[in-house]
Amino acid sequence: MGGKHYLPLTDEDRRQMLAVIGVKSVDDLFSDIPSEVRLQRELDLPPALAESEAIEHLNSLASKNKHFHNCVSFMGAGVYDHFIPSIIKHVTGRSEFYTSYTPYQPEISQGVLQAIFEYQTMICQLTGMDVSNASMYDGGTAVAEGAVMGCGSTRRSKALVSRSVSPFYREVLSNYFNSRGLDLEEIPIVDGHTDLSELEKLLGEDVASVVLQQPNFFGLVEDMDGVADMVHNHKAVLIVSADPLSLPLLQSPADYGADIVVGEGQGLGVPASFGGPLLGIMAARSKFVRQMPGRIAGETVDGEGNRGFVLTLQTREQHIRREKAASNICSNEALVALGAAVYLAALGPQGMREVAEQCLQKAAYTLEKITALEGFEVVFPGNIFKEFAVKIPGKPAELNKKLLEKNILGGVDLAPFYPELENTMLFAVTEKRTREEIDALVRELEGWK
Repeated sequence: MGGKHYLPLTDEDRRQMLAVIGVKSVDDLFSDIPSEVRLQRELDLPPALAESEAIEHLNSLASKNKHFHNCVSFMGAGVYDHFIPSIIKHVTGRSEFYTSYTPYQPEISQGVLQAIFEYQTMICQLTGMDVSNASMYDGGTAVAEGAVMGCGSTRRSKALVSRSVSPFYREVLSNYFNSRGLDLEEIPIVDGHTDLSELEKLLGEDVASVVLQQPNFFGLVEDMDGVADMVHNHKAVLIVSADPLSLPLLQSPADYGADIVVGEGQGLGVPASFGGPLLGIMAARSKFVRQMPGRIAGETVDGEGNRGFVLTLQTREQHIRREKAASNICSNEALVALGAAVYLAALGPQGMREVAEQCLQKAAYTLEKITALEGFEVVFPGNIFKEFAVKIPGKPAELNKKLLEKNILGGVDLAPFYPELENTMLFAVTEKRTREEIDALVRELEGWK
Protein backbone atom coordinates (compact mmCIF):
# COMPACT_ATOMS: atom_id res chain seq x y z
CA MET A 1 0.00 0.00 0.00
CA GLY A 2 2.58 2.54 -1.13
CA GLY A 3 4.92 1.72 1.78
CA LYS A 4 2.54 3.26 4.35
CA HIS A 5 1.54 1.55 7.57
CA TYR A 6 -2.14 1.66 8.57
CA LEU A 7 -3.00 1.43 12.26
CA PRO A 8 -6.34 0.28 13.74
CA LEU A 9 -8.95 2.96 14.46
CA THR A 10 -8.86 4.38 17.98
CA ASP A 11 -11.91 5.46 19.98
CA GLU A 12 -10.98 9.05 19.25
CA ASP A 13 -10.86 8.31 15.52
CA ARG A 14 -14.37 6.85 15.68
CA ARG A 15 -15.66 9.79 17.72
CA GLN A 16 -14.36 12.26 15.14
CA MET A 17 -15.80 10.31 12.24
CA LEU A 18 -19.23 10.16 13.90
CA ALA A 19 -19.05 13.89 14.61
CA VAL A 20 -18.37 14.64 10.95
CA ILE A 21 -21.55 12.84 9.84
CA GLY A 22 -23.58 14.29 12.70
CA VAL A 23 -24.38 11.31 14.93
CA LYS A 24 -23.40 10.54 18.51
CA SER A 25 -22.85 6.78 18.30
CA VAL A 26 -22.64 3.87 15.91
CA ASP A 27 -26.05 2.69 17.15
CA ASP A 28 -27.56 5.91 15.79
CA LEU A 29 -26.64 4.74 12.30
CA PHE A 30 -29.16 1.91 12.72
CA SER A 31 -31.95 3.94 14.35
CA ASP A 32 -34.37 3.11 11.51
CA ILE A 33 -34.16 -0.59 12.37
CA PRO A 34 -36.61 -1.55 15.20
CA SER A 35 -34.75 -2.55 18.34
CA GLU A 36 -36.66 -5.85 18.66
CA VAL A 37 -35.11 -7.17 15.45
CA ARG A 38 -31.58 -6.04 16.20
CA LEU A 39 -28.95 -8.43 17.52
CA GLN A 40 -28.42 -7.17 21.07
CA ARG A 41 -25.09 -8.91 21.59
CA GLU A 42 -21.72 -9.46 19.98
CA LEU A 43 -21.53 -11.84 17.03
CA ASP A 44 -20.74 -15.39 18.13
CA LEU A 45 -17.56 -15.72 16.10
CA PRO A 46 -14.32 -17.49 16.94
CA PRO A 47 -11.15 -15.42 17.30
CA ALA A 48 -9.44 -14.28 14.14
CA LEU A 49 -6.88 -16.63 12.59
CA ALA A 50 -3.49 -15.87 11.17
CA GLU A 51 -3.32 -16.14 7.37
CA SER A 52 -1.50 -19.47 7.45
CA GLU A 53 -4.02 -20.84 9.97
CA ALA A 54 -6.95 -19.59 7.88
CA ILE A 55 -5.60 -21.30 4.75
CA GLU A 56 -5.13 -24.57 6.63
CA HIS A 57 -8.67 -24.31 8.06
CA LEU A 58 -10.22 -23.63 4.64
CA ASN A 59 -8.28 -26.54 3.12
CA SER A 60 -9.60 -28.86 5.82
CA LEU A 61 -13.16 -27.76 5.05
CA ALA A 62 -12.63 -28.17 1.30
CA SER A 63 -11.23 -31.67 1.81
CA LYS A 64 -14.68 -32.79 2.99
CA ASN A 65 -16.06 -32.24 -0.51
CA LYS A 66 -16.46 -35.11 -2.95
CA HIS A 67 -15.58 -34.15 -6.51
CA PHE A 68 -14.18 -35.42 -9.80
CA HIS A 69 -10.60 -35.16 -8.57
CA ASN A 70 -11.00 -37.50 -5.60
CA CYS A 71 -13.85 -39.67 -6.89
CA VAL A 72 -14.50 -41.85 -9.91
CA SER A 73 -17.65 -40.52 -11.57
CA PHE A 74 -20.35 -42.52 -13.29
CA MET A 75 -22.79 -39.63 -12.94
CA GLY A 76 -24.15 -37.85 -16.00
CA ALA A 77 -27.65 -36.72 -17.00
CA GLY A 78 -26.28 -33.56 -18.62
CA VAL A 79 -22.98 -32.78 -16.88
CA TYR A 80 -20.08 -35.21 -17.34
CA ASP A 81 -16.53 -35.97 -16.28
CA HIS A 82 -14.76 -35.63 -19.62
CA PHE A 83 -11.04 -35.02 -20.00
CA ILE A 84 -10.07 -31.34 -20.26
CA PRO A 85 -6.77 -30.68 -22.08
CA SER A 86 -4.48 -28.29 -20.18
CA ILE A 87 -4.18 -26.02 -23.23
CA ILE A 88 -7.76 -24.83 -22.63
CA LYS A 89 -6.97 -23.24 -19.27
CA HIS A 90 -3.75 -21.79 -20.71
CA VAL A 91 -5.61 -19.98 -23.51
CA THR A 92 -8.79 -18.96 -21.67
CA GLY A 93 -6.72 -17.76 -18.70
CA ARG A 94 -4.92 -15.14 -20.78
CA SER A 95 -5.96 -11.68 -19.57
CA GLU A 96 -7.04 -10.45 -23.01
CA PHE A 97 -9.71 -13.16 -23.03
CA TYR A 98 -10.34 -13.70 -19.33
CA THR A 99 -11.13 -10.05 -18.62
CA SER A 100 -12.77 -9.13 -21.92
CA TYR A 101 -16.32 -7.84 -21.95
CA THR A 102 -19.02 -7.54 -24.58
CA PRO A 103 -17.38 -6.67 -27.94
CA TYR A 104 -19.47 -3.59 -28.66
CA GLN A 105 -16.58 -1.80 -30.42
CA PRO A 106 -15.22 -4.12 -33.13
CA GLU A 107 -12.14 -2.00 -33.80
CA ILE A 108 -10.78 -2.85 -30.32
CA SER A 109 -12.41 -6.30 -29.95
CA GLN A 110 -10.93 -8.20 -32.88
CA GLY A 111 -9.49 -11.00 -30.75
CA VAL A 112 -12.77 -11.74 -28.94
CA LEU A 113 -14.79 -11.45 -32.15
CA GLN A 114 -12.44 -13.83 -33.96
CA ALA A 115 -12.70 -16.31 -31.07
CA ILE A 116 -16.51 -16.22 -31.33
CA PHE A 117 -16.33 -16.56 -35.12
CA GLU A 118 -13.98 -19.55 -34.96
CA TYR A 119 -16.23 -21.23 -32.39
CA GLN A 120 -19.30 -20.63 -34.56
CA THR A 121 -17.50 -22.05 -37.59
CA MET A 122 -16.54 -25.27 -35.82
CA ILE A 123 -20.06 -25.75 -34.41
CA CYS A 124 -21.45 -25.39 -37.93
CA GLN A 125 -18.95 -27.96 -39.21
CA LEU A 126 -19.87 -30.32 -36.38
CA THR A 127 -23.66 -30.04 -36.82
CA GLY A 128 -23.86 -29.45 -40.58
CA MET A 129 -25.84 -26.25 -40.02
CA ASP A 130 -25.29 -22.93 -41.79
CA VAL A 131 -25.03 -20.50 -38.87
CA SER A 132 -24.32 -20.62 -35.14
CA ASN A 133 -24.40 -18.17 -32.24
CA ALA A 134 -22.46 -18.07 -28.97
CA SER A 135 -24.83 -16.72 -26.36
CA MET A 136 -26.90 -19.50 -24.80
CA TYR A 137 -26.61 -20.12 -21.06
CA ASP A 138 -26.82 -23.93 -21.20
CA GLY A 139 -28.49 -26.84 -22.96
CA GLY A 140 -31.87 -26.10 -21.36
CA THR A 141 -32.06 -22.49 -22.49
CA ALA A 142 -30.81 -23.48 -25.95
CA VAL A 143 -33.69 -25.99 -26.26
CA ALA A 144 -36.22 -23.41 -25.10
CA GLU A 145 -34.90 -20.66 -27.34
CA GLY A 146 -34.91 -23.07 -30.28
CA ALA A 147 -38.56 -23.94 -29.68
CA VAL A 148 -39.45 -20.25 -29.45
CA MET A 149 -37.59 -19.69 -32.74
CA GLY A 150 -39.84 -22.29 -34.32
CA CYS A 151 -42.93 -20.47 -33.08
CA GLY A 152 -41.62 -17.16 -34.39
CA SER A 153 -40.72 -18.50 -37.82
CA THR A 154 -44.03 -20.33 -38.35
CA ARG A 155 -46.25 -17.83 -36.49
CA ARG A 156 -47.75 -20.75 -34.59
CA SER A 157 -48.06 -21.18 -30.84
CA LYS A 158 -47.56 -24.86 -30.03
CA ALA A 159 -44.55 -27.12 -29.58
CA LEU A 160 -44.22 -30.87 -29.14
CA VAL A 161 -41.39 -32.24 -27.02
CA SER A 162 -40.51 -35.89 -26.57
CA ARG A 163 -40.66 -37.28 -23.05
CA SER A 164 -37.23 -38.76 -23.78
CA VAL A 165 -35.78 -35.23 -23.81
CA SER A 166 -33.96 -34.32 -20.58
CA PRO A 167 -36.49 -33.50 -17.83
CA PHE A 168 -34.31 -30.52 -16.90
CA TYR A 169 -34.60 -29.15 -20.44
CA ARG A 170 -38.33 -29.80 -20.51
CA GLU A 171 -38.75 -27.87 -17.27
CA VAL A 172 -36.97 -24.84 -18.70
CA LEU A 173 -38.99 -25.18 -21.90
CA SER A 174 -42.23 -25.29 -19.91
CA ASN A 175 -41.28 -22.13 -18.00
CA TYR A 176 -40.47 -20.33 -21.24
CA PHE A 177 -43.76 -21.30 -22.85
CA ASN A 178 -45.90 -20.52 -19.80
CA SER A 179 -44.47 -17.01 -19.58
CA ARG A 180 -45.19 -16.40 -23.26
CA GLY A 181 -48.68 -17.90 -23.40
CA LEU A 182 -47.52 -20.69 -25.74
CA ASP A 183 -48.74 -24.29 -25.70
CA LEU A 184 -46.53 -27.30 -24.98
CA GLU A 185 -47.42 -30.97 -25.31
CA GLU A 186 -45.31 -34.05 -24.61
CA ILE A 187 -44.81 -36.89 -27.06
CA PRO A 188 -45.07 -40.29 -25.30
CA ILE A 189 -42.19 -42.73 -25.26
CA VAL A 190 -42.11 -46.47 -25.82
CA ASP A 191 -39.16 -48.57 -24.63
CA GLY A 192 -37.28 -45.38 -23.86
CA HIS A 193 -37.60 -44.01 -27.41
CA THR A 194 -39.89 -41.36 -28.87
CA ASP A 195 -43.15 -42.93 -30.01
CA LEU A 196 -43.09 -41.81 -33.65
CA SER A 197 -46.60 -43.10 -34.35
CA GLU A 198 -47.91 -40.84 -31.57
CA LEU A 199 -45.85 -37.95 -32.90
CA GLU A 200 -47.57 -38.29 -36.26
CA LYS A 201 -50.99 -38.20 -34.55
CA LEU A 202 -50.07 -35.08 -32.54
CA LEU A 203 -48.81 -33.11 -35.53
CA GLY A 204 -51.30 -30.56 -36.80
CA GLU A 205 -51.64 -27.14 -38.36
CA ASP A 206 -51.09 -25.48 -34.96
CA VAL A 207 -47.71 -27.14 -34.25
CA ALA A 208 -44.70 -24.90 -34.74
CA SER A 209 -41.83 -26.95 -33.28
CA VAL A 210 -40.95 -30.57 -32.55
CA VAL A 211 -38.12 -31.09 -30.04
CA LEU A 212 -36.17 -34.37 -29.91
CA GLN A 213 -32.89 -35.33 -28.25
CA GLN A 214 -30.10 -37.39 -29.85
CA PRO A 215 -28.92 -39.46 -28.02
CA ASN A 216 -31.88 -39.05 -25.68
CA PHE A 217 -31.86 -38.62 -21.90
CA PHE A 218 -31.60 -42.39 -21.39
CA GLY A 219 -28.50 -42.51 -23.61
CA LEU A 220 -30.42 -44.24 -26.40
CA VAL A 221 -29.93 -43.41 -30.07
CA GLU A 222 -33.26 -42.29 -31.52
CA ASP A 223 -34.44 -43.42 -34.96
CA MET A 224 -34.46 -40.23 -37.02
CA ASP A 225 -35.30 -41.78 -40.39
CA GLY A 226 -38.31 -40.04 -41.86
CA VAL A 227 -38.89 -37.81 -38.83
CA ALA A 228 -37.98 -34.59 -40.64
CA ASP A 229 -40.31 -35.41 -43.56
CA MET A 230 -43.12 -36.09 -41.09
CA VAL A 231 -42.53 -32.75 -39.34
CA HIS A 232 -42.01 -30.74 -42.53
CA ASN A 233 -45.17 -32.16 -44.11
CA HIS A 234 -47.02 -30.14 -41.47
CA LYS A 235 -44.77 -27.10 -42.08
CA ALA A 236 -43.32 -27.40 -38.57
CA VAL A 237 -39.69 -27.00 -37.46
CA LEU A 238 -37.54 -29.93 -36.29
CA ILE A 239 -35.28 -29.06 -33.35
CA VAL A 240 -32.68 -31.59 -32.22
CA SER A 241 -30.79 -31.41 -28.95
CA ALA A 242 -27.56 -33.23 -29.79
CA ASP A 243 -24.58 -34.26 -27.70
CA PRO A 244 -21.71 -32.68 -29.66
CA LEU A 245 -19.34 -35.49 -28.67
CA SER A 246 -21.64 -38.03 -30.33
CA LEU A 247 -21.60 -36.27 -33.70
CA PRO A 248 -18.31 -37.75 -34.99
CA LEU A 249 -20.04 -41.17 -34.86
CA LEU A 250 -23.72 -40.49 -35.41
CA GLN A 251 -25.38 -39.11 -38.51
CA SER A 252 -25.17 -35.33 -38.76
CA PRO A 253 -28.41 -33.55 -37.78
CA ALA A 254 -28.26 -31.75 -41.12
CA ASP A 255 -28.25 -35.10 -42.95
CA TYR A 256 -31.51 -36.28 -41.39
CA GLY A 257 -33.24 -32.93 -41.90
CA ALA A 258 -32.97 -31.03 -38.63
CA ASP A 259 -33.73 -27.31 -38.92
CA ILE A 260 -32.25 -26.15 -35.61
CA VAL A 261 -29.58 -27.97 -33.59
CA VAL A 262 -29.11 -27.19 -29.92
CA GLY A 263 -27.25 -28.92 -27.12
CA GLU A 264 -25.03 -28.75 -24.07
CA GLY A 265 -21.36 -27.98 -24.74
CA GLN A 266 -20.05 -28.80 -21.25
CA GLY A 267 -18.34 -31.91 -22.59
CA LEU A 268 -16.18 -29.76 -24.87
CA GLY A 269 -13.55 -28.90 -22.29
CA VAL A 270 -15.80 -27.09 -19.81
CA PRO A 271 -15.38 -28.02 -16.11
CA ALA A 272 -18.44 -29.23 -14.21
CA SER A 273 -17.88 -26.39 -11.69
CA PHE A 274 -20.76 -27.34 -9.39
CA GLY A 275 -23.16 -27.12 -12.33
CA GLY A 276 -22.06 -23.99 -14.16
CA PRO A 277 -21.27 -21.96 -16.09
CA LEU A 278 -22.28 -24.29 -18.89
CA LEU A 279 -22.47 -23.67 -22.64
CA GLY A 280 -25.64 -23.75 -24.68
CA ILE A 281 -24.99 -24.65 -28.31
CA MET A 282 -27.28 -23.34 -31.04
CA ALA A 283 -26.95 -23.69 -34.81
CA ALA A 284 -29.53 -23.46 -37.57
CA ARG A 285 -30.16 -23.33 -41.27
CA SER A 286 -29.62 -19.92 -42.83
CA LYS A 287 -33.34 -19.18 -43.24
CA PHE A 288 -33.66 -18.99 -39.44
CA VAL A 289 -30.76 -16.59 -38.93
CA ARG A 290 -32.93 -13.56 -38.13
CA GLN A 291 -34.86 -15.56 -35.55
CA MET A 292 -31.72 -16.57 -33.65
CA PRO A 293 -31.23 -15.01 -30.22
CA GLY A 294 -27.99 -13.57 -28.91
CA ARG A 295 -25.08 -12.50 -31.07
CA ILE A 296 -23.60 -13.73 -34.32
CA ALA A 297 -20.05 -12.73 -35.21
CA GLY A 298 -19.16 -12.44 -38.87
CA GLU A 299 -16.05 -12.15 -41.05
CA THR A 300 -15.50 -9.14 -43.31
CA VAL A 301 -12.73 -6.87 -44.69
CA ASP A 302 -11.86 -3.30 -43.81
CA GLY A 303 -11.41 -0.39 -46.22
CA GLU A 304 -7.92 -1.63 -47.07
CA GLY A 305 -9.00 -5.20 -47.70
CA ASN A 306 -7.67 -6.64 -44.44
CA ARG A 307 -9.54 -9.50 -42.79
CA GLY A 308 -11.66 -8.38 -39.85
CA PHE A 309 -14.54 -9.43 -37.60
CA VAL A 310 -17.78 -7.74 -36.60
CA LEU A 311 -21.02 -8.47 -34.80
CA THR A 312 -23.18 -9.23 -37.82
CA LEU A 313 -26.50 -9.71 -36.02
CA GLN A 314 -27.66 -8.77 -32.53
CA THR A 315 -31.35 -9.61 -32.21
CA ARG A 316 -31.37 -8.58 -28.55
CA GLU A 317 -33.66 -6.18 -26.74
CA GLN A 318 -30.60 -4.11 -25.76
CA HIS A 319 -29.89 -3.30 -29.40
CA ILE A 320 -33.27 -3.08 -31.09
CA ARG A 321 -36.81 -2.24 -30.11
CA ARG A 322 -37.91 -4.59 -27.36
CA GLU A 323 -41.01 -5.76 -29.22
CA LYS A 324 -38.80 -6.66 -32.21
CA ALA A 325 -36.23 -8.62 -30.20
CA ALA A 326 -35.92 -12.35 -30.82
CA SER A 327 -35.14 -12.91 -27.14
CA ASN A 328 -34.14 -11.22 -23.90
CA ILE A 329 -31.28 -13.69 -23.40
CA CYS A 330 -28.11 -11.64 -23.55
CA SER A 331 -25.15 -12.82 -21.44
CA ASN A 332 -22.09 -13.31 -23.60
CA GLU A 333 -20.78 -16.90 -23.33
CA ALA A 334 -17.64 -16.02 -25.29
CA LEU A 335 -15.13 -17.20 -22.65
CA VAL A 336 -16.80 -20.60 -22.27
CA ALA A 337 -17.28 -20.81 -26.04
CA LEU A 338 -13.57 -20.03 -26.46
CA GLY A 339 -12.76 -22.99 -24.22
CA ALA A 340 -14.93 -25.21 -26.41
CA ALA A 341 -13.26 -23.84 -29.54
CA VAL A 342 -9.81 -24.60 -28.12
CA TYR A 343 -10.99 -28.13 -27.28
CA LEU A 344 -12.33 -28.70 -30.80
CA ALA A 345 -9.19 -27.30 -32.41
CA ALA A 346 -6.83 -29.21 -30.13
CA LEU A 347 -8.49 -32.58 -30.72
CA GLY A 348 -9.42 -32.11 -34.36
CA PRO A 349 -11.68 -34.51 -36.27
CA GLN A 350 -9.58 -37.60 -35.47
CA GLY A 351 -9.31 -36.80 -31.77
CA MET A 352 -13.03 -36.08 -31.51
CA ARG A 353 -13.81 -39.40 -33.13
CA GLU A 354 -11.48 -41.21 -30.74
CA VAL A 355 -13.22 -39.65 -27.72
CA ALA A 356 -16.61 -40.65 -29.13
CA GLU A 357 -15.45 -44.22 -29.80
CA GLN A 358 -14.03 -44.58 -26.30
CA CYS A 359 -17.30 -43.35 -24.75
CA LEU A 360 -19.24 -45.82 -26.89
CA GLN A 361 -17.00 -48.82 -26.19
CA LYS A 362 -16.54 -48.20 -22.48
CA ALA A 363 -20.26 -47.63 -21.92
CA ALA A 364 -21.04 -50.87 -23.76
CA TYR A 365 -18.46 -52.77 -21.67
CA THR A 366 -19.86 -51.34 -18.42
CA LEU A 367 -23.45 -52.16 -19.36
CA GLU A 368 -22.48 -55.74 -20.22
CA LYS A 369 -20.63 -56.21 -16.91
CA ILE A 370 -23.38 -54.68 -14.75
CA THR A 371 -26.28 -56.54 -16.34
CA ALA A 372 -24.41 -59.82 -15.94
CA LEU A 373 -24.85 -59.40 -12.16
CA GLU A 374 -27.80 -60.97 -10.41
CA GLY A 375 -30.68 -58.51 -9.96
CA PHE A 376 -29.40 -55.90 -12.44
CA GLU A 377 -31.37 -55.62 -15.68
CA VAL A 378 -31.33 -53.60 -18.89
CA VAL A 379 -34.34 -51.29 -18.88
CA PHE A 380 -34.54 -50.29 -22.55
CA PRO A 381 -33.41 -52.15 -25.66
CA GLY A 382 -31.47 -50.26 -28.30
CA ASN A 383 -28.15 -48.66 -29.13
CA ILE A 384 -26.46 -46.47 -26.51
CA PHE A 385 -23.72 -43.86 -26.71
CA LYS A 386 -22.29 -43.12 -23.24
CA GLU A 387 -25.26 -43.55 -20.88
CA PHE A 388 -27.68 -46.33 -20.05
CA ALA A 389 -30.51 -47.08 -17.63
CA VAL A 390 -30.33 -50.12 -15.34
CA LYS A 391 -32.91 -51.62 -13.01
CA ILE A 392 -31.23 -52.37 -9.66
CA PRO A 393 -32.26 -54.67 -6.77
CA GLY A 394 -32.84 -51.90 -4.22
CA LYS A 395 -32.98 -48.17 -3.63
CA PRO A 396 -30.65 -45.95 -5.69
CA ALA A 397 -30.04 -43.61 -2.74
CA GLU A 398 -28.79 -46.51 -0.61
CA LEU A 399 -26.56 -47.78 -3.40
CA ASN A 400 -25.09 -44.36 -4.05
CA LYS A 401 -24.37 -43.93 -0.33
CA LYS A 402 -22.41 -47.18 -0.34
CA LEU A 403 -20.55 -46.24 -3.52
CA LEU A 404 -19.64 -42.82 -2.13
CA GLU A 405 -17.91 -44.52 0.80
CA LYS A 406 -15.60 -46.01 -1.83
CA ASN A 407 -15.17 -42.62 -3.54
CA ILE A 408 -17.39 -43.62 -6.46
CA LEU A 409 -20.05 -41.21 -7.72
CA GLY A 410 -22.87 -43.51 -8.81
CA GLY A 411 -25.68 -43.08 -11.27
CA VAL A 412 -28.71 -40.80 -11.22
CA ASP A 413 -31.98 -42.02 -9.71
CA LEU A 414 -34.59 -41.79 -12.49
CA ALA A 415 -37.71 -42.15 -10.31
CA PRO A 416 -38.03 -38.43 -9.44
CA PHE A 417 -38.29 -37.65 -13.16
CA TYR A 418 -39.98 -40.83 -14.39
CA PRO A 419 -42.13 -42.30 -11.55
CA GLU A 420 -42.63 -45.51 -13.53
CA LEU A 421 -38.87 -46.14 -13.38
CA GLU A 422 -38.61 -46.96 -9.69
CA ASN A 423 -35.26 -48.43 -8.59
CA THR A 424 -33.72 -47.46 -11.91
CA MET A 425 -30.42 -45.65 -12.33
CA LEU A 426 -28.81 -43.81 -15.21
CA PHE A 427 -25.06 -44.47 -15.44
CA ALA A 428 -22.65 -42.44 -17.59
CA VAL A 429 -19.27 -43.72 -18.81
CA THR A 430 -16.92 -41.24 -20.47
CA GLU A 431 -13.54 -41.69 -22.16
CA LYS A 432 -11.83 -40.97 -18.80
CA ARG A 433 -12.99 -44.19 -17.18
CA THR A 434 -10.45 -47.00 -17.17
CA ARG A 435 -11.10 -50.73 -17.19
CA GLU A 436 -9.86 -50.87 -13.58
CA GLU A 437 -12.33 -48.18 -12.49
CA ILE A 438 -15.21 -49.87 -14.29
CA ASP A 439 -14.34 -53.25 -12.81
CA ALA A 440 -14.14 -51.65 -9.34
CA LEU A 441 -17.70 -50.31 -9.80
CA VAL A 442 -18.92 -53.76 -10.84
CA ARG A 443 -17.28 -55.37 -7.78
CA GLU A 444 -19.11 -52.93 -5.49
CA LEU A 445 -22.41 -53.70 -7.22
CA GLU A 446 -21.94 -57.46 -7.03
CA GLY A 447 -23.99 -58.96 -4.25
CA TRP A 448 -25.53 -55.61 -3.25
CA LYS A 449 -29.21 -55.66 -2.30
